[in-house]
Amino acid sequence: MADALSVIPASVLRNLSDKLYEKRKNAALEVEGIVKQLALSGDHEKISAVIKLLAKEFTYSPQANHRKGGLIGLAAATVGLTSEAAQHLEQIVPPVLNSLSDQDSRVRYYACEALYNIAKVVRGDLIIFFNQIFDALCKLSADSDANVQSAAHLLDRLVKDIVTESDQFSIEEFIPLLRERMNVLNPYVRQFLVGWITVLDSVPDIDMLGFLPDFLDGLFNMLSDSSPEIRQQADSALSEFLQEIKNSPSVDYGRMAEILVQRAASPDEFTRLTAITWINEFVKLGGDQLVPYYADILGAILPCISDKEEKIRVVARETNEELRSIKSDPAETFDVGAILYIARRQLDSEWEATRIEALHWISTLLDRHRAEVLCFLNDIFDTLLKALSDSSDEVVLLVLDIHACIARDPQHFRQLIVFLVHNFRVDHSLLERRGALIIRRLCVLLDAERFYRELSTILEGEADLDFACIMVQALNLILLTSSELSVLRELLKQSLVNAAGKDLFVSLYASWCHSPMAILSLCLLAQAYQHASAVIQSLVEEDINVKFLVQLDKLIRLLETPIFAYLRLQLLEPGRYIWLLKALYGLLMLLPQQSAAFKILRTRLKTVPSHSFNGDQLKRASSGNPCSQILHYSGSQITEDGNLRQDNGNLQNGINFASRLQQFVQMQRQHRMLEKSQEQSIARSSSTLSKEGPEAEESRGPQTSNSNLPPSRSSRRGLG
Repeated sequence: MADALSVIPASVLRNLSDKLYEKRKNAALEVEGIVKQLALSGDHEKISAVIKLLAKEFTYSPQANHRKGGLIGLAAATVGLTSEAAQHLEQIVPPVLNSLSDQDSRVRYYACEALYNIAKVVRGDLIIFFNQIFDALCKLSADSDANVQSAAHLLDRLVKDIVTESDQFSIEEFIPLLRERMNVLNPYVRQFLVGWITVLDSVPDIDMLGFLPDFLDGLFNMLSDSSPEIRQQADSALSEFLQEIKNSPSVDYGRMAEILVQRAASPDEFTRLTAITWINEFVKLGGDQLVPYYADILGAILPCISDKEEKIRVVARETNEELRSIKSDPAETFDVGAILYIARRQLDSEWEATRIEALHWISTLLDRHRAEVLCFLNDIFDTLLKALSDSSDEVVLLVLDIHACIARDPQHFRQLIVFLVHNFRVDHSLLERRGALIIRRLCVLLDAERFYRELSTILEGEADLDFACIMVQALNLILLTSSELSVLRELLKQSLVNAAGKDLFVSLYASWCHSPMAILSLCLLAQAYQHASAVIQSLVEEDINVKFLVQLDKLIRLLETPIFAYLRLQLLEPGRYIWLLKALYGLLMLLPQQSAAFKILRTRLKTVPSHSFNGDQLKRASSGNPCSQILHYSGSQITEDGNLRQDNGNLQNGINFASRLQQFVQMQRQHRMLEKSQEQSIARSSSTLSKEGPEAEESRGPQTSNSNLPPSRSSRRGLG
C-alpha cells in the first residue's frame, strides 16, 4: 500500500474520488501515465500495489464516488499496461465484475464502461472470465436503468466479437450456464440468450448442434412469448437449427424427440405448429433412431390431427402417414404394446378424426404384426366393444373392420359374438341405435351364414327371455330387409328342397322361437306355408297383445316389398299354394279390422284369382286343424307346393315340422310363464302400496315408477 501511495500523488487520489466526472477522468489519465512508466521500467510490484490500492480503497469503498473512481482508475491502469495487462487481470477484473451488481445504477454503468475498456485492451485474454462476465451481462440485460442496459449492450457486443475470434472458448463450460437460464421469462434476458445462441451457432469451430437438446426446450418456450420480436428471433434460430439437422450426418434425434412430443401439446398454436413441423422432419430423417420413440410421437400426432388450426392438421396428417408407412420389426425395439396403448387411449378423444386415425393404427398393426397384437387383445378388446357405441358411423365401421379381422381365428370369432350379444343385453339403446349397422357390416366382413348361425346358437340358450325376444326380432328384420343378406334369403327359400337351406332353417328356428312373428317370417321366407299356418293356429290368447300386433303390422307391410314378390306371385296359383293362402287368411283374422295392416292384407287377398281353386284341395285344407295334422305326421316331409307326404322315415332334405312346432310351443310357454310372474310381482307391489295407505303411497310414489319394475313381455321391442 505504501508503495502505491509513494507512486500516486495524494491530489490524484483525491480527484479520483471527486463527485465531478471531469476530475475523476483527469485523475484516471494521470494513473494511466504512472502505470505506463512503471510498465516501461518493468516494476510490476509497484503496478500490483497500485491496482491493489484502486481495488481495495476505491472499488470496495462504501462511498459511491470512490467506487466510480476506482473503476475508471482500473480501466486506466489496464490501458497503461497495454500488452502486459494480461498478467494483472486476476487483480483487475474481479473488482470490476463485483461492481456490475452494485446497488447504485451509476456504479453499474461505470463498471460496464470500465470492463469494456479493459476488454478492448486484453481481448482474448479475457476469456478466462467469460462465465462470470456472461452471468453478469445476463442480469444487466434486464437492468431497471436504461443507461445501464445500453452500456451492457455495448459490452455484450464486444464480448461476442472476442469469443468468435478466440480459440480458447469452451462451449462445454458455457452450455450449463445457458441451460440454467433458458426458462427465464424476462423478455430482455430472452433476447440476450437467443442472441448468444445465434452468434455461437455461426462460429464454424463451435458445434452448437451437438448441444441443441440442452436448450431446445427453452427456445420452444420462447415461441409463445408475448413479444412478437422474441417469437420471431426464437423461430429464426429454430429454423436455422432445423436446416442444419437436415444437412448433418449425425444428430441425436432421441433426446430432441422427447422435447418435441411435449411441445406438440402446447396451448400455444405457433408452438404446436413448429413442434409438429419438426416431428415431421424427424420422422423423415430419423430412421431407426426414432423407433423407440414411435409411441410417444404417435401420442403427439393423433391429437394434432383434430387441431382447430388447418396448418397443424395438414402437417399432422402428413406426419401420421409417414410414420405409418415405416415398417419396423418388433425385434428391433419396436414396441407394439406401447403403440396399441396410445391408440387405445386416443379412442376416448372427443375428436372424431383422432379416433378414426387411432383405429387405422390398430388395423395397420393387426395387418403387420397380428401375433403381437393378439397378445394384447385383452387390453384393447373392451375398448373396441365400447367404441361400437360411438356417435360416428365411420368410427363404428372401422371398429367392426378390426373386430372382423380379429375374428378370423375361430376362438376369437365366438368370443366376438358372445361379447357383442352381452353388450346388446346390457345396453338396449346400442341395439336400437347401432344394431342394424353392426350386424349388417359384420355379415359383410364375416361369413353371413356362419355369423347368423352362431348368433342363433347363443340366443337359443339365452336366460333373459325378454332380451332374446328383442334380439331375435332385430335379427329377423335385418334378415328380411338388408341387401347384404340377400344370399342368405335365397338359401332359406330353398329350405324344403336344398340340404344347405334346410340346415340353416333348422339352425335359426331354435332361437327364432322366442318371437312368434320372427317364426312366421322365417316360415314364409322358407315357403313352409303349412307350418306357418300351424304356428298361427297354435297361438293362444296371451300371445296376441299390442306388441304382437305391432310386429304383425310390420310383417304385413314387408309382404308388400320386393323381397316377398315371389310370395305374391304364388298367390296367382292358389290351388297349388293353398297353405300360403290359409296362412295369410289366418294372419288377417288376427288383425283388428280397422287397422291399416288389415286393409292392406285384405286388399291383397281380394286380388287372388278364384277360378284356379280346386275343390278337393279346398276340402283337404279346410278339414281339420293343420296343427294336429303336423303333430300326427311326425315323420313327414313338406314339399314346395304344401302337400303332405310320408317318406318312411327317410328325411333327406326333410324337416321334422312336428318337432319344430313342439319346440315353438314350449318356448312360448316359457315366455307366458315369465310374463305371469312379472304381472304377479307388479300386483304384489301394488297391493303392498294400497295397504300402506294413501300417505305412504304418496311418499313412496316416485319409487314405484314403471322404470323400476321388471319389464313385462308386452314391452318387448324390436329394432323399429
